[in-house]
Amino acid sequence: MKHHETATASPPPRRLGRFILGLAAACAATSSMGTFTACGDDSAATSAAGGGHSTSTGIGGAGGGGDALPDVPADCDPLVPTQCGFPFPSSYWLVDDPSTPTGRRVAFGAETLPTHPQVGHVSPALVGDSDGFSTGQAPMTHLPGASITGLPTQYDIESSLEPGSPTILYDVERGELVPHFSELDMAEDDPLERSIMIRPVVRLRDDARYVVAFRNVVGDDGMPLPASNAFAALRDGETTGDPRIDDRAPLYDDIFTLLEDAGVARGEVQMAWDYSTASTANNTRWMLHMRDVALEAVGAAGPAYEIDEVIDDPNDRIARRIIGRYTVPLFMDDPGPGASLVFGEDGLPALQGEAEYTFVVQIPNAATTGTPGAILQTGHGQLGSWDQGLDGYYADIDEDGNFVQGAVNLVGMAEDDVGTALSALTLDPMLLRAFIERQLQGMTNQLVFMRMMKGAFADDPLVDFGEGSAIDTTRAYYRGSSQGGIFGATYMALSTDVTRGVLDVPGAPYNLLLDRSKNFKPFNAFLRTSFKKRRDALIILATLQMLWDRSEPNGYLPFIREPLPNTPPHEVLFHVGIGDHQVTPLGAHYMARSIGAKLADPAARPLFGLELQSLPYEGSALVEFDYGDLVSPLPDTNEPTSDEDDTDPHNWVRSEPPAIAQARQFLRTGVVEQTCDGACTPD
Repeated sequence: MKHHETATASPPPRRLGRFILGLAAACAATSSMGTFTACGDDSAATSAAGGGHSTSTGIGGAGGGGDALPDVPADCDPLVPTQCGFPFPSSYWLVDDPSTPTGRRVAFGAETLPTHPQVGHVSPALVGDSDGFSTGQAPMTHLPGASITGLPTQYDIESSLEPGSPTILYDVERGELVPHFSELDMAEDDPLERSIMIRPVVRLRDDARYVVAFRNVVGDDGMPLPASNAFAALRDGETTGDPRIDDRAPLYDDIFTLLEDAGVARGEVQMAWDYSTASTANNTRWMLHMRDVALEAVGAAGPAYEIDEVIDDPNDRIARRIIGRYTVPLFMDDPGPGASLVFGEDGLPALQGEAEYTFVVQIPNAATTGTPGAILQTGHGQLGSWDQGLDGYYADIDEDGNFVQGAVNLVGMAEDDVGTALSALTLDPMLLRAFIERQLQGMTNQLVFMRMMKGAFADDPLVDFGEGSAIDTTRAYYRGSSQGGIFGATYMALSTDVTRGVLDVPGAPYNLLLDRSKNFKPFNAFLRTSFKKRRDALIILATLQMLWDRSEPNGYLPFIREPLPNTPPHEVLFHVGIGDHQVTPLGAHYMARSIGAKLADPAARPLFGLELQSLPYEGSALVEFDYGDLVSPLPDTNEPTSDEDDTDPHNWVRSEPPAIAQARQFLRTGVVEQTCDGACTPD
């Protein structure tokens, strides 16, 4: 290899040491009830003002079940006395706020969210600026002793739309049932303590009202479970003396009327509630503002950059690899991990100056002989870095397709951010906001980097091999694998420079993906250290999803093809490995349904809600690769596989010749070609 003279780049700032020191100091004690309290005096727990609910500390009188209703803390919903915060999400935690796009705001009570050993009750300020709940959250509650008998599963989703489905998710405005599957939380060992969840298989609508209901859910003995006494009182028209219940009688008359319109008899309902989703602006306005301000700041030429290292012939497919730093408009209070967005008086992220981040560009041999290569921006895997795959599958893709590849870290979800994620779980959940906010800076960095590749960088002497620039600036595409495929969907909804992308083994929302991923096991261990009660952990993950909708694809999926303001429409090709142990294919199916993609025909298997489409086809499509017995089957529940990597197809699809050929053709022409011999079933 030949090395040009280089400059030394400073490594990006890291704050993992702060996490390690903090974790070493952390301590927790478990009470006899199995809940955590903070070390020392837990009276110092921090909180923020809640939603103005009743301050009653108990429920007087008898409910529909005939027994006295149990005392339930003032900041809990008495409909589910076994878990504060359930049912979730619920309009019980929404208050009127005319300043928001929906006219509502999420307002948990000061003691609604679970107790953390370091800070006491998690502050409602964590999501206090949200104007509704996530469109990707699984509505959940606790029906002690529930079984899965009769519930719609991932294998018979269509049964959730049938008149007798025990679980109901109803779109009020459209007057229609939402397809879903239902499951128990198998991460809880005690069957009596398991939450029951409804998982929508398509993204819900923004700023929309939904009704959730359970009926005829049975226990292991086959007998229907009783409703809680508080809910039974509402259902049966009885008063309790507790305004938290009695004042909701008009609301529940409306809910039961809506359910009756959907064919659900009032008397058979065991639990029901309603909730409203957040607005499009709630999820996207910060990111859109950052994108527009940053791209205007850098202009058509893109950001300034410095070259630190140039490596000729790093392998037999790549002619030159260029590593450097580019200067990005910064919206954070610090460029490094753990930083937070800074907001202006208009409530939008405010420009704070500039910061430098590392980039890599590699030019294949094919681009050096007079035929410039198209730009291919790539996205790295889970909490990884810009250098993934450079000498492996990406070198093959670059040379085979004549792509000039460029990559940067997805700041906020890169290797430097592991410490912030673990600190948020173990030291202070409010750091979850910083964890998510930095992802918006990371997406800004991605968009600005493409502008650099299409701008001044294409004229750099280092990309001229005697035949002019090796970069064809008229053709620019995106390709991401795993996390790069996940956040690639966000990129594809936001990019003004790229209109086609390939998303390899992706999925959304994280609410669906995490428990099913073997990669989440170590993070789940930290989560369970802080929240021993599994239902508490579920509530924390649910609130995290509300934040995550501002960065992960769930907040952006509809806008890939129905664009956001000042954004072109986009098309994407999904490549999926059946049985993926790291990103469940259920997540890719969710993404494809949510954007109206087609299922390439012939398909390895039918998929609910995805129309079969013969090839060639111009538009967004999903292709599954079926490795048969080579893959250990996934559990039918929200659990990860325990098998080894050699039975995991997660990394296989990207290297399949038919996948590479199909991706190349789609990126260049927008047409999905048939590159497999029938359904894609590699040997």
